[in-house]
Amino acid sequence: MATLYRVRSLLSIFNTKSTLSTYAPVCSFSTSPPCSQFESVGFIGLGNMGSRMANNLIKAGYKVVVHDVNCNVIKMFTDKGVPAKQTPFEVAEASDVVITMLPSSSHVLDVYTGPNGLLDGESRLRPHLFIDSSTIDPETSRKVSAAVSNFLLKEKKGFWEKPVMLDAPVSGGVLAAEADVFIQVGGSEDACLAAKPLFLSMGKNTIYCGGAGTGSAAKICNNLAMAVSMLGVSEALALGQSLGIEADTLTKVFNSSSARCWSSDSYNPVPGVMEGVPASMDYAGGFASKLMAKDLSLVAASAKAVGLKCPLTSQALEIYTKLCKDGHEMKDFSCAFRHYYFGKDEQ
Repeated sequence: MATLYRVRSLLSIFNTKSTLSTYAPVCSFSTSPPCSQFESVGFIGLGNMGSRMANNLIKAGYKVVVHDVNCNVIKMFTDKGVPAKQTPFEVAEASDVVITMLPSSSHVLDVYTGPNGLLDGESRLRPHLFIDSSTIDPETSRKVSAAVSNFLLKEKKGFWEKPVMLDAPVSGGVLAAEADVFIQVGGSEDACLAAKPLFLSMGKNTIYCGGAGTGSAAKICNNLAMAVSMLGVSEALALGQSLGIEADTLTKVFNSSSARCWSSDSYNPVPGVMEGVPASMDYAGGFASKLMAKDLSLVAASAKAVGLKCPLTSQALEIYTKLCKDGHEMKDFSCAFRHYYFGKDEQ
């Protein structure tokens, strides 16, 4: 049955149809009402990214219940008529699917396996699907996925035999979280296909990466490349200015030649060169330096676990750790251009 489902699911993709298979409810990937097997969604973690993603689900027509340790953000949702629960366990009891967006691996473990956590209590769960969109290490994602798979379902639906977890961290930043996040997914491919309506309600693009933990692996690898390229562009622009080339002129050179990249043409780190980016707003908003340092720590730990030498990771981590120690932890990570290469608040 599972094999037949997979074949029919893949055929549906190739034929660009909007159904999953005859073994799951018919779901439109772009229209409401939401997919019937996931009408009730629990959302835990309502920070800058999570609150926007939860709002997108509400706008898409899902019945959302929320939980967060911050009473102020909870009030923002309850004031709009969105019910809140006191514990993660209560969220699970009220939901067909639970999405978590949490700060760190330890928070994820606590919300899933701690007292009153999502997996606390009896051996059967109501949610068919758990989606963790936190940026954490792949090993923790695999550990929580294995814990979820040890449970049974209170009520079977369609092809679901047991509850399933997907690690599905998002990229794109706070502004993109309004409607344009990119989601990288690890776990069961069948579950990823079934969750496609949910993903499209929160973002515009999803890539299936492989088994459990690969979504988390893709996210930290992406952030590693982003950190290193930002430092490379920053260093080149700092050198160019020191040699007498205007930053906007050198940026034009980069973007017309082989140095062109996201850090030069979409997120330039020099104040005044590009409108609407953190560099032109005193490095406010965007992706905080402390978060980049945290993600690079995850990269370093993962590289050590597999015995891979990553010297650029070590150098980038050192730079962003220093920025945080120097008091720039809340500035966007592109602030490395000004604070690290010039060592002061002025160019």
